[in-house]
Amino acid sequence: MYVFCPCVTPSHQLKTIQRLAETTQFDVILADPPWQLATNTPTRGVAIAYQQLPDVCIEELPIPKLQQNGFLFMWVINNKYAKAFELMEKWGYTYVDDITWVKQTVNRRMAKGHGYYLQHAKETCLVGKKGQDPPNCKHSLSSDVIYSERRGQSQKPEELYQMIEALVPNGRYLEIFGRKNNLRDYWVTIGNEL
Repeated sequence: MYVFCPCVTPSHQLKTIQRLAETTQFDVILADPPWQLATNTPTRGVAIAYQQLPDVCIEELPIPKLQQNGFLFMWVINNKYAKAFELMEKWGYTYVDDITWVKQTVNRRMAKGHGYYLQHAKETCLVGKKGQDPPNCKHSLSSDVIYSERRGQSQKPEELYQMIEALVPNGRYLEIFGRKNNLRDYWVTIGNEL
């Protein structure tokens, strides 16, 4: 199921998630928050091509209502690690792991991106757990490192979805802040750009 959110204001996105929280519980929540940076051109003049949200708007997401038991996978940028850990705790999660995506070119070389001090060639996804394991949870099937080609802007690796589906087979999956290029069957996806 895909949820269309044509709005560009955080309040509309929040209302969609709140309505969903009233009726559904998920085994896995995947979030790629559009973290607000200090500037829209943070590194070497490269503009950010999507709407960013202040931390307070991300904090207001009703994540605790969407899940009693299960996993939260949350992508984080370098200057938001402390905030991401704070949010996990506030929402009732215990940090249990993280996944590193080493970005590669089509020639399987490291794909270096823009960074403030160093060129970034990786992204990190934090993993939190709340309550009990979802039914049929299968531990230790996947590595915590993904080597995968960098694709479109903010497009995450296919391997992450495969990893989640292997950890919690036939689960109820929700992606928040999803994009068209990451839509998957059997997932509920919410995002401004759908």
